[in-house]
Amino acid sequence: MSRSSINRSPASAAPRRPPAKPREAAPSRGGKPHSIRIIGGDWKRTPLPVLDLDGLRPTPDRVRETLFNWLGQQLDGQRCLDLFAGSGALGFEAASRGAARVLMVERSGRAVAQLKANQARLAATNIEIAEADALRLAANLPPNSFDIVFLDPPFGDQPMLDRALELAAPLVAPGGALYVESGEALALSATPALGGWAIVREGRAGAVRYHLLRRENEE
Repeated sequence: MSRSSINRSPASAAPRRPPAKPREAAPSRGGKPHSIRIIGGDWKRTPLPVLDLDGLRPTPDRVRETLFNWLGQQLDGQRCLDLFAGSGALGFEAASRGAARVLMVERSGRAVAQLKANQARLAATNIEIAEADALRLAANLPPNSFDIVFLDPPFGDQPMLDRALELAAPLVAPGGALYVESGEALALSATPALGGWAIVREGRAGAVRYHLLRRENEE
């Protein structure tokens, strides 16, 4: 309604039009969602806010659903590491499904603040959040200290992915799993850090390639 029509007296006001339909919320920059939704476990269907930050790319619902089907739905008592946590989509999902410990590592202070806010909202005592460089922190963690390592570094940085794989693989305890998202299919023969590992499951969703790896003698 214009400013002049607001100031008219009731007798001279133009007939009122039917109320307009509510507008849908504008999409965030780059088409990123404003929230993620936990798919399973104690916090199933809970939406969690996600910041609109450059490079922040939450793992899609369909990919997470597939991944946790591969992992067996429940992660009771397992220790998980979510390097390059970003939105925390993988870490919160693991915590919801019974993981005993989920360590999220994220360098962005703004992203860390949102992760902590979401952790507080869920009263998630099984989650730890570290504001740190993922590669530096991983280099100082003891071997065999996690049952599942989620690895989702920035796409397009092959040297970073190679270094992340080199550091993450030794952190996986016997019988554990390494999950990797990337912009291209993993080539084990070209990745020395993955010698002795096998891709046991893999898929693609748009630009996302996702892989579940286990040691060859533990398949």
